[in-house]
Amino acid sequence: MSMFCYQCQEAAGGIACMGKMGVCGVKDEVIHYQDLLVHLLKGISIYSTKARELGIEDEELNEFITKSLFKTITNANFSKEVFYNDIQKALKIRDEIKKEYLDAGGKLNEKELHATATWIPENDEELDAKAEQICGRIDAPNEDVRSLRALSLYGLKGLAAYKDHAAALGFKDTNLDMFIQKALVSYTNDELTVEENIALVMETGKFSVDAMALLDKANTESYGHPEITEVNIGVRNNPAILISGHDLKDMEELLEQTDGTGVDVYTHSEMLPANYYPAFKKYDHFVGNYGNAWWKQKEEFEKFNGAIILTTNCLVPPKDSYKDRVFTTNNVGFDGVKHIIDAEKGKAKDFLAVIELAKTLPAPTEIETSSIMGGFAHEQVFALADKVIDAVKTGAIKKFVVMAGCDGRQKGRNYYTDFAEALPQDSVILTAGCAKFRYNKLDLGDIGGIPRVLDAGQCNDSYSLVLIALKLKEVFELEDINDLPIVYNIAWYEQKAVTVLLALLYLGVKDIHLGPTLPAFLSPNVAKVLVENFGIKPIGTVEGDIEKMIEG
Repeated sequence: MSMFCYQCQEAAGGIACMGKMGVCGVKDEVIHYQDLLVHLLKGISIYSTKARELGIEDEELNEFITKSLFKTITNANFSKEVFYNDIQKALKIRDEIKKEYLDAGGKLNEKELHATATWIPENDEELDAKAEQICGRIDAPNEDVRSLRALSLYGLKGLAAYKDHAAALGFKDTNLDMFIQKALVSYTNDELTVEENIALVMETGKFSVDAMALLDKANTESYGHPEITEVNIGVRNNPAILISGHDLKDMEELLEQTDGTGVDVYTHSEMLPANYYPAFKKYDHFVGNYGNAWWKQKEEFEKFNGAIILTTNCLVPPKDSYKDRVFTTNNVGFDGVKHIIDAEKGKAKDFLAVIELAKTLPAPTEIETSSIMGGFAHEQVFALADKVIDAVKTGAIKKFVVMAGCDGRQKGRNYYTDFAEALPQDSVILTAGCAKFRYNKLDLGDIGGIPRVLDAGQCNDSYSLVLIALKLKEVFELEDINDLPIVYNIAWYEQKAVTVLLALLYLGVKDIHLGPTLPAFLSPNVAKVLVENFGIKPIGTVEGDIEKMIEG
């Protein structure tokens, strides 16, 4: 059987990727193993939730579930070998937590257990057959429950990613583990009604907010609050390393280990906001940002010339011409690409191989010059609150437009550049995530010294945009967040964007425009619920959407 995958915005034909390879470049056999791994996580969670009732909390199990979900995010891990090994580990962990539960006095009725808790492959052939059988087929009693389970599961994957970033900095919350595992168990319960599954989707939004809040705390307590920063986008004539992804712990350790080596460090795509953190500004060899959004990797990595590190998604299958310069780490993987293993607890990861390779390579080829502005996370905007409030009260700012989310390859995403350019001069864009690369280099000017594009950071920093909105609601003494002069035009690509969307819905935000297409995993009835209850709308034309959102 070929693959079936519709978890990202680029699902082929707006339906699903169903051939031997997905639009993202992942092979069908890898998707088979990813789905089998998630299948086994449900079985592990059946036992872990029961064990938790007896006071058993297994940190290694919690971490395994989190990292496993993260690995299955689009463009994160393309390695069949990695997923095969994780499946073997999942079977072992499932047996161990079952035994621990029984040894503690727990009771089981084997006949009532879901197949995810009992299935054991006799050999690799049986394992492969099972992986093909369940690939993409989210079990459910009907189309609407399947759609709701997909919406919750994909939000759960993004939640796991944010949780993992926070854990790398030593910040944890077992309530997140409890919910993740509770949700995984719920996907095996066909007795849940549509209404109960809708409630689970909203609960996923609630814990998504909690996960983003935890990561915000982890980042800011570790590296300080982001500051308004002018980021260089040119190059210097030194050998260099390009670091992409989202993991700030890797950023810290790479800067420490490259200090004094003569090797420069540049950020790429979602690592751009690392330039805003005070802790990283002390490094003279931290040059700035190189390139644009993740999907331009093949062109930009080629021209960078130096060594490249992918700390998290989004990885594009590398070309042979630069594949030997690419390193992966954490949950990222690609067969044939060198992988930097995690360090022992309490020790730093070893980037020596990357640094030594970089020293032998030429300096980056310059692809652009000048600079871009960013660092408008919540504390920095709060510091500008008086100026912002005065601009709203005087009418200098009529609308804030939240244009957070993801970028992608589709030509239709030019819509977001055109939309930003067409906005009235009294509008300010609030952004986070790689969607910003569609407009963050445009000369849109400012309003009384307030830039018209306020970049809060990575996709997980959408939490900053929520805090800014809640602060404005408080200042203007409004009862409903939807009474603010804020509209939402969100671009999505992968599962972390689903997490952000569910967080916004949980917080009561309505009338979100979502594009460039609505998720393929939404059934007609579920899409109708989102439209009727939350006012979610697909994007249209730039002119029509400006009229509806800004002038209407």
